Amino acid sequence: MAKISVTYTKSAIGYAWDQKRTIRALGLRKMQQTVEHDDNRTIRGMVRKVRHLVTVQEIQ
Repeated sequence: MAKISVTYTKSAIGYAWDQKRTIRALGLRKMQQTVEHDDNRTIRGMVRKVRHLVTVQEIQ
């Protein structure tokens, strides 16, 4: 299965609480932290919701 790398690049301060919760649910705790997830619809939906706060790279 393909994987994606998600990096927390912009602070969620000043954004809605549900976006902050989505960042936490992705496993991101600190700025510039990177986590890997399986590339599936659930994770893609979460990333789409906070796309202005994170950067995403596909891992092969």
